[in-house]
Amino acid sequence: MTSSIEAFPLIPREHLFGNPTRAGGQISPDGKWLSWLAPRDGVLNIWMAPANDPDAARAMSNDKERPIRDYMWAPDSRSLLYIQDKGGDENFLLYGIDVETGKETTLTPFEETRVMLVGGSDTYKDRILIGLNNRDPRFHDVHLLDLNTGELTLVLENNAYAGFVADDDLQLRLAILPNAEGGTDYFKVVDNAVDAEAFKSTGIDDALTTSPAGFTRDGKTMYWLDSEGRNTAALFAMDWDSGTSRLVAEDPRADIGGTLRHKDTGEVLAWSATYLKREWTALDPDIKAAFDFLRGELEGEFGISSRTDDDRKWIVANDPVVKPAASYLYDRDAGTLTKLYTTRPELEGAPLQPMHTLELTSRDGLTLPSYLTLPPGSDSDGDGVPDAPVPMVLLVHGGPWARDGYGYNGHHQWLANRGYAVLSVNFRGSTGFGKSFVNAANLEWGRKMHDDLIDAVEWAVASGITPREKIAIMGGSYGGYATLAGLTFTPEVFACGVDIVGPSNLETLLESIPPYWEPMVAQFHTRMGNPNTEEGLALIKERSPLYKAGEIVRPLLIAQGANDPRVKQPESDQIVSAMKDAGIPVTYVLYPDEGHGFAKPSNNIAFTAVTENFLATNLGGRAEPIGDTVTQSTAQIPEGAEFVEGLLEAAG
Repeated sequence: MTSSIEAFPLIPREHLFGNPTRAGGQISPDGKWLSWLAPRDGVLNIWMAPANDPDAARAMSNDKERPIRDYMWAPDSRSLLYIQDKGGDENFLLYGIDVETGKETTLTPFEETRVMLVGGSDTYKDRILIGLNNRDPRFHDVHLLDLNTGELTLVLENNAYAGFVADDDLQLRLAILPNAEGGTDYFKVVDNAVDAEAFKSTGIDDALTTSPAGFTRDGKTMYWLDSEGRNTAALFAMDWDSGTSRLVAEDPRADIGGTLRHKDTGEVLAWSATYLKREWTALDPDIKAAFDFLRGELEGEFGISSRTDDDRKWIVANDPVVKPAASYLYDRDAGTLTKLYTTRPELEGAPLQPMHTLELTSRDGLTLPSYLTLPPGSDSDGDGVPDAPVPMVLLVHGGPWARDGYGYNGHHQWLANRGYAVLSVNFRGSTGFGKSFVNAANLEWGRKMHDDLIDAVEWAVASGITPREKIAIMGGSYGGYATLAGLTFTPEVFACGVDIVGPSNLETLLESIPPYWEPMVAQFHTRMGNPNTEEGLALIKERSPLYKAGEIVRPLLIAQGANDPRVKQPESDQIVSAMKDAGIPVTYVLYPDEGHGFAKPSNNIAFTAVTENFLATNLGGRAEPIGDTVTQSTAQIPEGAEFVEGLLEAAG
């Protein structure tokens, strides 16, 4: 018997999208310190405590504007490093914090510059190689950075290459150059001089499934993820001098993903592949024993997020899916697993729902690995099909050269709690499933990529997941484009759509890509359409939702960050304007201090408040009132506040 969803409490938005209590736990390489991200005056900052006294924590950074989301320990354990941009502009600078004094230094003190990590070392622990595009925004010059003095030394001026690979001695060994065919050329580097001839090249077919994966400590072996002559990317070990390769690992269903390396030799000890779920395979008996121990102790998924230099202590992140994530300190010698923190303790006891893995089939026979979450109380026998059809949100991932995966997903849990089935589909073009799956999407934006989503909708209707008239489409970046495509190319399929930083015009999108993406333009043209040819331009215009804005007949909510360098504000402005000119209702939320997505919790919470009330207005699910969330954020509502219940009043 189905339980009414009203029997289950609404999970507050703040609990799902506010600041975590703690996140990003790490242990210093020397094992003396624990660190994590936690709020300081309401903003995520870096905290640190002695490893033997986690309660004696102190805040090490003091950002008052934007949450710090990425940080790392310096190899010598003397400083903490983090990157930060301004207002979402993605001009990330590198900052260092001295562990002893607490003094913070801007290690890359430049304007309109994006730092790139080129290489670190377990031998020379006080320095790293970084790339800086302050001379030419298109290319990153390689510099040696002394982490303790801040001294920068130019290693190689770069006027062509998209990236480099260095060895443990911080010597550049490989230069990477996208070629005219949309593939990649690889050049050896000797004494900071790049060879004239490439020693390895890929075409477009292998471009997203072949890449270098680093050197062993002695620099004699280089690992590759390589799909040449096969479908999925396998892991190979290449002898650098002879060029001969040895197969280390392969999976016929999925590309090899992560590896665990020996701390002293750099050799691979274990590898993972993610088809529906991530699966680790240990090559070393001690690592296998450690993994077996962790599997026996932990519920759900786990990953190793940090290791000491001697590899005797690990920070292990655990994702039970239906409980909040937690991090543990694993002492391999003592055989103990000690919980450090629960990321969102306020979710303990909340009605979190399981995620079901699916293999759907496209109309032309491709298998589409997918994930489904159902509302609480809707599936009494737990078979992944609700007792009666429920409204559904098709949640489309960005990229598109990315993927959805298994695990706790805040958006899945939020929407399921509001009364919706949530379906995420790895449509063709998604990465991780081999090159044929990626390349099946070439020139198929708005066509076969969209057909896959429609096929998933048809499956959901036929399987009794959802009624046909109660389906929304929602996503960010490419997912935002898919939303616009859904409401223009198939205007009757969806009851409404939510577009977050999605491009509306592929021509202007390609014209406005960030300069540091310029080396990859040929690949964009091959996969999306080349606007420099008559045929390519016609294709791009045909697949651009902007030109079919007049076909929209269903409600649309659009969100945009004003500082987005990837999908710039005009992408949203122009389709809002076209809809307004055609007399079609549209609600537009603009954030002046955000970029490609929303970093500030107050902005995230405000948008989820608007979204769930928009969905409730159109699909009939549950929603917390918008309340003061909008006025406590920086959100502006240029258009359409009247089309979302409570927004006109909430926006003031």
